[in-house]
Amino acid sequence: MPYKKLSIEVRNRVGYILLDAGSRFNKLSITTIRELKRAFAQVGEDESANAIVLSGYPGESFAVGADIGQMVHFTPDDAFHFAELGQSLFDQIESCPKPVIGALNGITMGGGCDLAMSCDIRIAIEGLRIGHSGAKLGIITGFCGTHKLPRIVGRNYAGEIFMTSEIYSAADALHMGLVDRIYQENEFWKEVCCFAERISGRPLTALSAAKRLINASEDTDLRSGCLLERETATHVNFLHNMHN
Repeated sequence: MPYKKLSIEVRNRVGYILLDAGSRFNKLSITTIRELKRAFAQVGEDESANAIVLSGYPGESFAVGADIGQMVHFTPDDAFHFAELGQSLFDQIESCPKPVIGALNGITMGGGCDLAMSCDIRIAIEGLRIGHSGAKLGIITGFCGTHKLPRIVGRNYAGEIFMTSEIYSAADALHMGLVDRIYQENEFWKEVCCFAERISGRPLTALSAAKRLINASEDTDLRSGCLLERETATHVNFLHNMHN
């Protein structure tokens, strides 16, 4: 079944999932979220890709958040199921065995910020505009942003972002730890591709293990985490030696 809101391409062992709503702004509508779930399942199973890039390039937005036009007609049950759908997508991205790089090519607001946070690494274009405008609109995210943002930037910055509804620059986001790298517009996509290809050239077993262990570290005490790493390393390193 063809995609209506995005496109997929695989080259040089990198799978590119590119949001393309056909307008200036990529909104996280029900259709878009469902298509993203299908796309991540497809690229996640594609043996020719060792890493995934998620972006709205070459448009001017990564994702501007939920489709408010849909949300105004939601019943409480609709709203619950929409939040559930979004959370299932983000859990799918975080559980994907391949590293996921969020290439934030422009406006990244609300649910789009939550989508970016589900990525393992976030690379921003210099003109990035990022934030959570829910409080200004009298709403709040249902995509786990209030729990995930403090883990990335700390409680104080998370409180400021959610409560002020301000829009932050790429430099602000880098300072807070919300993004990992910034590139100027004329070199952004080239650098994203080069970065992704450096990662995709590594053995997938090691990449998957590192991702799984790093994610587990957020909810695991140090002693248990070290035991988990020891067991994982024993298995991964044995498999590597078997094939070399």
